[in-house]
Amino acid sequence: MLALGQLARPFVKPSIRVPLAEQSPASLTELRELIESDDVRPAIDRTYPLAETPAAIDYMESEHARAKIVITVAA
Repeated sequence: MLALGQLARPFVKPSIRVPLAEQSPASLTELRELIESDDVRPAIDRTYPLAETPAAIDYMESEHARAKIVITVAA
């Protein structure tokens, strides 16, 4: 999926640069620490069990989900 800046590039001067997150072990460690300390939390709208996946898809398509929809899979 293209970022808005990439789509607008041919029409806008100077060029818009889209910053990308650095993918390194150090940045992943920092992200893990933020999640473990509850400084960063995922935005989850609803959670559905695997058996209710069709209902989750219906909700996603027909409603305006405010965040991510999670399908849980029992181990």
